[in-house]
Formats: sequence, C-alpha cells, structure tokens
Amino acid sequence: MIRPTLTADGTAVRLPIRDAITAPLLDALAVAFIDDADVIGQLLTAHGTAVIAKDMVDVDSDAAEHERAIRAAEADGTREALLDELPAEQQLDPQYGPDAAIALATRITKHAAHIRHHSTKEPRT
Repeated sequence: MIRPTLTADGTAVRLPIRDAITAPLLDALAVAFIDDADVIGQLLTAHGTAVIAKDMVDVDSDAAEHERAIRAAEADGTREALLDELPAEQQLDPQYGPDAAIALATRITKHAAHIRHHSTKEPRT
C-alpha cells in the first residue's frame, strides 16, 4: 500500500509512488530494452519525437485545435506502443479493497487535517 506522508516543509500531503510504481516500471523498461534494444530504442525515439511535437504545438498560440489533437493522439499512440512492451502487471493501477482504501483515505485525511490545523497560511496546491 502507498503510505502518505507530509512533505519536508509540512505544507502538503505526499503520496510516495516511486518505490511502488515508478521504480518497477523503469526496471521493466530496462529489461525490455536489454531483450530487444533496437525495437525499444526505436519506440523510445518515436515517443520522444511525438512528445516534443505535442509540447511545441501546446505552446504555440497560433496552432489549430485539430493540430493539438493530432499531436496528442500521436504521443498517446507511441506511449501505448511502449507500454505494450512491458509486463501487464507493471501497467496496472494500484487497486485497494474497501478496508485498505478506507485506511489510505484516513491517513491522507489525518495528514491534511494536521496541515490545516498547524499552519497560518493555506498550503500551495
């Protein structure tokens, strides 16, 4: 289970997902790269190119809405192709049963209440 904590400055609740989600996903990508470096390298290059193109059109105030949609779809497509190379269990969102979900929500609420009751100004969101 992901265990929420307070940030070091005590102004926000932090959900540390690195060890539970990000690290295993990165590990799986590295193993997939070792298994077939050419294919994964091409997929990473295609995805990087699509993300840069999407970012460029997102900041272009003159870009047409259909161009933004096309670039977003291209980035989504290359991301999906990369995810298809990873084990299925690495692609799943965390799922909690009722008791675990209530426990997680309670921990988050306790941290948020602590911040609200111990700060003089509103935390940044």
